[in-house]
Amino acid sequence: MWEDFGEYIANLSDKKEVKIVEVAIGRYTGVYDYLNSKENIEILKTDISPADETVIFDDITSPNLELYKDADIIYSIRPPSELQPYLIKLYHKINATLIIKPLFNEDLNIKPNIMKLKNYKKASFYIVEK
Repeated sequence: MWEDFGEYIANLSDKKEVKIVEVAIGRYTGVYDYLNSKENIEILKTDISPADETVIFDDITSPNLELYKDADIIYSIRPPSELQPYLIKLYHKINATLIIKPLFNEDLNIKPNIMKLKNYKKASFYIVEK
């Protein structure tokens, strides 16, 4: 499933140069690692509690907008429901495609919900494009 999710995001780039930011990466880096292996993708990983020096500190409730400048895609895997509205606020400020992969069977905490459910191979997630 995770490779399918990463493949979908990589396919959005259509082989052109893209900037992607993973928000609230936590300790799971599988999707980041997959995307980072692509030559046309510049990718950053952020979290309020960086696991190591490769993760950039950022608080999504008061984001450093410079980190997201020129981002084409922002995604977050299993963000807590209380952070989901902040991802939408960031989407509106940055004008990048936003993808949220919630916990299995979790509804989004976004009102009104502008995101569409997408199924790609074995991956299910929500997306709103710029």
